[in-house]
Amino acid sequence: MRNVNSNMESVRDRLSGEAKRCFDPDTDSRDAEKFSEAPPNKTSFSALLRKLSKDRNSIFLLMMLYVLQGIPLGLSASVPMLLQAKKVGYKQQAMFSFVSWPFSIKLIWAPIVDTVYSRSFGRRKSWVVPLQYCIGTFMISLSYMVNDLLGDQQTPPSILVLTFMFFMLHFFTATQDIAVDGWALTMLSRENVGYASTCNTVGQTAGYFLGFTIFMALESKEFCNAYLRWEPQETGLLDLQTFLFFWGLVFIVVTTGILFFKSENRERHAEEKDGVLMGYRLLLQVLKLPAVQCYALGILTSKIAFAAMDSVTGLKLIEAGLPKENIALMAVPLLPLQVLLPLLISHFTAGPRPLDVFFKAYIPRMLFGVVFAAILYWTVRLGTSGTGELPLYYYAVILVVFCVHQVFVCSMFVAAMAFHARVSDPAIGGTYITLLNTVMNLAGTWSGTLALWMVDSLSFKDCEGVTDYELDCDTLQELQVKANIHRVIYRTQHSLGSKIPFNESIRLVAQIDCLYDSLLANDDFRHT
Repeated sequence: MRNVNSNMESVRDRLSGEAKRCFDPDTDSRDAEKFSEAPPNKTSFSALLRKLSKDRNSIFLLMMLYVLQGIPLGLSASVPMLLQAKKVGYKQQAMFSFVSWPFSIKLIWAPIVDTVYSRSFGRRKSWVVPLQYCIGTFMISLSYMVNDLLGDQQTPPSILVLTFMFFMLHFFTATQDIAVDGWALTMLSRENVGYASTCNTVGQTAGYFLGFTIFMALESKEFCNAYLRWEPQETGLLDLQTFLFFWGLVFIVVTTGILFFKSENRERHAEEKDGVLMGYRLLLQVLKLPAVQCYALGILTSKIAFAAMDSVTGLKLIEAGLPKENIALMAVPLLPLQVLLPLLISHFTAGPRPLDVFFKAYIPRMLFGVVFAAILYWTVRLGTSGTGELPLYYYAVILVVFCVHQVFVCSMFVAAMAFHARVSDPAIGGTYITLLNTVMNLAGTWSGTLALWMVDSLSFKDCEGVTDYELDCDTLQELQVKANIHRVIYRTQHSLGSKIPFNESIRLVAQIDCLYDSLLANDDFRHT
């Protein structure tokens, strides 16, 4: 077993030196020469390709692993869109947002992933292979029940069960992410390790695109009837059940290939295997470093400014009348941008000061909150005037806004990932880089969940004609209550042979015992 003090000395020196270079503008520029593995800013494209060619197989494998990792993330982003179409309330959306929390708390079990493994099987393969088999099997199993969990016109969605199932899917994916991030530090040569963040960004973006945009388009009957069919039908080409089943099989097939055809580079981690307690002790020591504490505090509060913009805008646009499949399809022209941007940005983040890009993109991204608020207001006005159909120029404007916004989002993400890869010590790579990535993920997760939870409290809505009841028309059940109240009023008026004031009708209805409970049970109330 290695001596933890020597490990900590290496960790402390590495992080302190990197943090100083990234935060202190007066650092001697000659220090940059120490980062010989960083690509020079003026490297030609042909020279870059030659340098990457030595790791082309490893880069391809990393990209594939990150693409698979992005599939569950994209599917989890699709579910809120499906729920919003079913008039689920924002507090229920906030509950479902907890599915993304495993990526923000994976630091808790990261030392286990980093220290418990089979040396004969491979330090990272010991986790990647079984975890991906678990993900594939879980997705196939979930496919048989997901349609029932989403509910239908008569049955409301089972939000609690849905949240638990997708939380577990994210738990397996987050644990796989720990192992893959650690594997990237040893799979790539030292001169190319800075491009691990590029593989992460491009791969996850492609996977997210498949799990969100492609699924939402193929699930939409409107899109399929308009562009993919000769004769209209009542459903899309596939549903969530079919999509989950297919990608579960893909996970199993790809993992089988990794099991038999990919071996780890063991020369880069010839150290003795540490125990779990040693890993947690090492993690605690890293957390005590002043540079880490300063960085964590800044990052954890950095995304408060983007919380509502990132978590609520899409749902509010659907509520305002923008079809959910159109929101997903706007990612199609964004995909080339999302793929190319990390490649371009990594040219500036692979040097000794990657966080410079992060800081420069922060203020413009924050100002986009005002832009999205204006777009939401514009969407509501367009939807309430005329036919309700959104014109083509609306989509052109919103697409341009999304493209410019994506530049700043991607710049901040790639810069942060490059910084994490730069300062992480391969000796404890999985735990170290996971600590930094966890802080980044947690910054967006806690603020996004809080923003969703507060939407209902900060919104003012009334059901027209039923002001005597505290209904905000956010949920399907409350809309059913409104419809049944009007049905009772109509029947009451019809039985009396004359029309009576609306408020008088409400008071008459309220005399029926257990009115609210009966209204929620349509069949029982209709019989009464």
